[in-house]
Amino acid sequence: MKFLVKLIGSGFGSGYSPVASGTAGSAVAVGIWLLLPEMTALGQLLFIAITFAIGIPVCTQMEKIYGHDPSQAVWDEFVGQWVALFMLPQIWWVILASFLIFRALDVWKPFPANGSQKLPGGWGIMVDDLIVGVYTVVILHGVVWWVG
Repeated sequence: MKFLVKLIGSGFGSGYSPVASGTAGSAVAVGIWLLLPEMTALGQLLFIAITFAIGIPVCTQMEKIYGHDPSQAVWDEFVGQWVALFMLPQIWWVILASFLIFRALDVWKPFPANGSQKLPGGWGIMVDDLIVGVYTVVILHGVVWWVG
């Protein structure tokens, strides 16, 4: 069970990157998203909800193994990045913008993402990335609509 927690929690090993593990996790998440079959909005929402639900106990266990909000735990980046790609067209510049905006906002942690890290266990790890993913996807849906 510990192996499975580490495998998922580390984003299939990307969390063990010696530098910028969150960025590595987000990059792998983008790659996985692009490999997934095309999904409806409901399919994407269910995928995100299920992976978020998996992330709560997994990240709670990652904290028990590695300490508070460990850099090795990047499943939150995976789910947050998938939120940031929700229902966006799979055009190279949109995907790149999603990645860059998500990473910038994840580092900045605007309100209320900054306070959500105080939540207990896996909740504190997962929720801030969920919020930042929502900010990112709202921005990009606006940009895509505006660009037309």
